[in-house]
This record gives sequence, C-alpha cells and structure tokens, in this order.
Amino acid sequence: MAHDVAAGPAKGKLVIRNLGLILSGELERPLLDGDAIIVVDGRIQAIGRAAELDLAGADLEIDAKGSAVSPGLIDSHCHPVFGDWTPRQNQLGWIEMGVNGGVTTLVSAGEVHLPGRPKDALGVKALAITAQRCFQNFRPAGAKVIAGAPVPELDFGREVYADIKASGIRHIGEIGLGTVAKGRDARRVTDWCRELGLESIMHTGGPSIAGSHFVDKDDVLEAQPDVVSHINGGPTSIAHADVRALCEKATGALEVVHNGNERSALVALEAAQEAGRLADLLIGTDAPAGSGVQPNGVLRMITLLSSLGGLKAELAFCLATGNIARRRSLDAGLIKAGMPADFVFLDKPQHSSGRDLLEAVSFGDIPGIGMVMIDGIVRTGRSRSTPPSHSAPVVLGH
Repeated sequence: MAHDVAAGPAKGKLVIRNLGLILSGELERPLLDGDAIIVVDGRIQAIGRAAELDLAGADLEIDAKGSAVSPGLIDSHCHPVFGDWTPRQNQLGWIEMGVNGGVTTLVSAGEVHLPGRPKDALGVKALAITAQRCFQNFRPAGAKVIAGAPVPELDFGREVYADIKASGIRHIGEIGLGTVAKGRDARRVTDWCRELGLESIMHTGGPSIAGSHFVDKDDVLEAQPDVVSHINGGPTSIAHADVRALCEKATGALEVVHNGNERSALVALEAAQEAGRLADLLIGTDAPAGSGVQPNGVLRMITLLSSLGGLKAELAFCLATGNIARRRSLDAGLIKAGMPADFVFLDKPQHSSGRDLLEAVSFGDIPGIGMVMIDGIVRTGRSRSTPPSHSAPVVLGH
C-alpha cells in the first residue's frame, strides 16, 4: 500500500455508478439527489443522475452496487507523533487502520506523546515543524494528517507564535497540555493567535496524562479558543451544567470525542441543538490515548449521537465531515463539485435489523465499509476494522 505523496491525486476521469445514497456532509442538505459521481484528476466534477451526466470516456469505473457514499471522515482531534506509530500504545499502523474506519483526514491536537518531548521554545517549534513537514510527505494508506501543533508553555512570548505562523504552522496544540492552562494565561495566548491568524484549541476537563492540567468552563470562557477541545472530557468531563454553559457561551467550535465521557457527549449534543449550534459541533477521537486506539472511533461517535442522542443519521455524519471542514478551514469533508474525491462507501452491516444504512446507524449498529477512496485513489476495499457491509463497490476496469 502506497504511503508517499509523490504521485499526487489520481489522473484522468473516474466514473462512479449505481450509488444507493449520497451523503453530502452539509447540514443544510445532508442527502443529495443522484446515483453517480464524476471525478477528474482527483477532484469531484459532477454529481447527479447517471442518465443526465456525461459518463463516457472513463479511465476507471466503479459500480457502487447500491452502496451509500459519504465524504471521507475527518478526525478533528488526534495525537500523531512520527510515522504510523504511537509510542503511547507502542502500536504500529493505527492511522492505516483509521482509514479502514473511514477516516481520510486527521487533525493533530499536539504531538505530545513523543518520549522526552521538548518544552523549550526552540524544541517545541522544531518538533511542530518536523511533524508537519514529515506528514506532508508521508501519508499512511493515503491519509491526510494535518500535523504540527505546538503546545503552549508559560515562558513563550508573542514572538514564538509569530515564528510558528511564519513557519507555515496553521494551529497550536491544546492549551492545557503544557504549563499554559488557566484563564488569564490562556487568554493571552488566544489573543496572540487571533492577531497572527493561528487557530487556537483548548483542552477541556480533567488531566489526560500526568503533566497536563484541569481546565474548567471559566478558563475556557475567559480564553474563548477557536475550538473547545473534547467538551465531553479527555477523558474526564466537566460537570454537565458546565458543558451546557459552554455550549451556550463559548464562541469556538464544540468538539466531542470518542475517548471522552459518552454521557457528556449526549449532553453537549442536546445543549448545542437547544442553542441552535449544531453546525458548531465536531467529532474527534482523541486517539492515541491512555484508553487506546480506536479505528472505528469516529464511526462510533456518529452512531452514538444518532442512536442514543436521537440525531438523524444523515446529520450525524455531517458532524464528522462538513462541520469540521467549515469550522477548521479544511479542503475536505464535502461531496461537492471542486472538492477532493475523498469517499467512504458504506452500508448497513450484514444482518443488521435496520433496513438500510441510516436506519442501522439510528439503531446503534456500526456501518460496514466496502471501500475507501482518497484523492480519487482506492485505498481500501472491504474494511479490516468494520463488520462486513451489506453491499460493496466493484472496480470495473480501466
């Protein structure tokens, strides 16, 4: 399986036929009318009915066999280090297995699990730049890893963040994983980030590992980061009343993660909906962490929020795709003309009591994945991490 990006996106024309359902990733219109997609040079050219599209002259054709297609899932919160290895669990291949779970883009919240992680300004900048540059050149199973998230420390001045921005880094690591944690200190950092155009994210809840800090609702509300990271705890949650207060008063995106408190995630969903902020709710995993690596973590959160939270399944998928793309300015997460051809072909798992994909998810069944495509390139066939899907696409030929 190719891991480099030298070849770039797929070249030529790809035609996908016989889709049973198209999930757009957009809350405003979560389901698209169509059964075919045309991709040219790795980007979506057209979506619609086969009878109305120009499907001739394809270099590659896929028969979806009635499968649904979703935008590639985005993990809004993960902790890569170097390569496809996590020292926290001493496990190889966790990103590749995440692709098998439908994740095509991962956003680092900080490369904090590196043994002996530097905490001086020069070392922190060097680690972030190295991680970012490495993952620009190395894509496990084709996954797009947006790495390089330097963790703030108290002795960093504004010039450190200016250097980080000038180096091409797009966001900082979680405020709270280093010595910057409490409201006043965190606010100083988020103000600098806003001035410089760096995205800020902030740990919420109890310490995740030794050396990290408790961050409460008042700290978050004083700092007002761009992303309230794991509002449901990473893994220990703040009180449910405080989760609700953040959903009402925090200005940043509201993130729920698999490696958090599941009850608090449901509280956040309810509170976000009541506040009219479903578009601000994002899904991540917070993996790798002490609680492990979960290839199906994003799918599990989609299923949790739908089956126990009562959110329509097609909307739950948006929380792991278009919501993240919009709030975090990513070139991903939507099935729309001009977007990268990052697709997950999925269906209800075999023998589910649900009649179709959406009903199976609403019943609590993890979907089965039949194929994952990134930039128009097939990266997996039937998933190694999900139950077998009821249907699966077939590549017809060149």
